[in-house]
Amino acid sequence: MALAEQIATHLPAWLTQWTAPIHSWKEGVTPMSTLTSVVVASVSYVVVVLGGQALMRPYSPVPAKLVKWPFFFHNLLLSLASLVLLVLYLEIELGFIGKRGLHDALCLRPHFYDVEMYHIINYYFKYWEFIDTFFLVIKKKKLMFLHVYHHMATAALCYSQIVNQTTLSWVIISLNLAVHVIMYGYYAMASVGIRCPWKKWITTGQIVQFVIDVAVCVYGIYKDTYKRAPAAKNKTQ
Repeated sequence: MALAEQIATHLPAWLTQWTAPIHSWKEGVTPMSTLTSVVVASVSYVVVVLGGQALMRPYSPVPAKLVKWPFFFHNLLLSLASLVLLVLYLEIELGFIGKRGLHDALCLRPHFYDVEMYHIINYYFKYWEFIDTFFLVIKKKKLMFLHVYHHMATAALCYSQIVNQTTLSWVIISLNLAVHVIMYGYYAMASVGIRCPWKKWITTGQIVQFVIDVAVCVYGIYKDTYKRAPAAKNKTQ
């Protein structure tokens, strides 16, 4: 039995009903589904981060022993949740590729709805990941541009992928989830002093992810342009 079926079988009826708004994207009904909500969340995030830095300036960092276990569980749960969502994506996508081929999996718009709920869940993960920066603030760690604005940008990107029904977004999301399984797993282990053998894979994975993302996007743009060209030519004749 597929993982999606196993999860559906064991979910209580009340939870299935309660999560109904995220089974499909409906603007104004699905939580955080409007542009206004995304802008408000993004601005609030920056205000909290920069304001938190200012508030922490005269104080000592929060002792490591107080944030050790919250930080551990935050990262462990993100790693496991990313793994589960990655498997759910691959169950559908690999099966679809086997039946219709990679091109249709990347470019066929109706196929977008097969994984729409997973896109929504992944979108919510981006707000969960905001907590990463909160830990850096209370520890008084130096915040790079990436720390402050990367999370905000990825949340907005995931929102735009859903709104625009970007058919190839599952590739980008799946690669990102795979990197997060490794990365958050490393952070969880490191936070409790466990030596992590795959630390060096994180940067390598991020580079590979970026290269494949660019290649897939170029393919999608090329195919979309190639498809539109004959139609535009026919209109001018």
